[in-house]
Amino acid sequence: MRERLPGNEFVFLKGTTMEHADFRDEGAEVLSIFVNSPVGKDVLDRFPNLKHLAARSTGFDHIDLAEAKARGITVSYVPGYGDNTVAEFAMGLLLMVSRKLYECVKKVQDEGLFSQAGLRGFDLKGRTIGILGTGRIGACMIRAAKGFEMKVIAFDAFPKESLAQELGFTYVSFDDLLAQSDVVSLHLPYMKETHHIINVDNISKMKKGSVLINTARGALVETEALVKGLREEILLGVGLDVLEEEAFIEDETKLLFAPHPNEQALKTTLGNHYLISHPRAIIAPHNAFNTDEAIKRILNTMIENLTAFSHGEIKNPVPQK
Repeated sequence: MRERLPGNEFVFLKGTTMEHADFRDEGAEVLSIFVNSPVGKDVLDRFPNLKHLAARSTGFDHIDLAEAKARGITVSYVPGYGDNTVAEFAMGLLLMVSRKLYECVKKVQDEGLFSQAGLRGFDLKGRTIGILGTGRIGACMIRAAKGFEMKVIAFDAFPKESLAQELGFTYVSFDDLLAQSDVVSLHLPYMKETHHIINVDNISKMKKGSVLINTARGALVETEALVKGLREEILLGVGLDVLEEEAFIEDETKLLFAPHPNEQALKTTLGNHYLISHPRAIIAPHNAFNTDEAIKRILNTMIENLTAFSHGEIKNPVPQK
């Protein structure tokens, strides 16, 4: 769909950059994308006049920043739109696991029984929750956990002691967090340093019978580690809004019939199917951001970013390493 405004033309495409692989625009100066649209060299080649990328997300690991910089393309993002939104969803996943809410509803719907058999959960009060990443969302999750009278410990590469004093939590080492936590909730950005921060080698360090919650990025947790954790009962349960290679779940034929099938991606996709069907895993479709209020904040910030660009300024540029 094309819309014209004085001095500008907007083209709206429903879907992702992958779903419009044949779309090219020789004159487009700005490309606005959501987190599910990878932008690498192949996509940038389709927009040779591109000057600015406007990411409608806080995460920007789906964009090849080095390639954009090499082409002189500036990149903006939405630094904070759903801090409480995502934290609320993460707490919702934890409640679903701790109180078996999904199973409760399914028992009534599928069996028509008001029976509590097999539905015993556990209290959050008095349990220890480990927060990986104490940025905006992590801080909101800490406040929520405190509301349930949980003991909070945290790990962050850049500890904020003033925040710890304000909210009443303690920073510990990464290994201590895994060993002490009844619940581990991830709120880290995805980057080279955080890739598979929880993996097959350290999953065994987690407290036996603990719960893992991930509403951040799928690749923070190695899929094989989740499978191992559930099979060996290291993990009592998991609540996941993100998965590795989640893009292939919607259309696995892209993976199966690719010219050079990726063995690791195939393995990860099989692991995802194991998780999706596992009775102690709650899987959501990357929906933690999706509220009326958060979407409005995303769109308003994007409009501000585009308006600034039209005046020769860059508002909310992605952080540079």
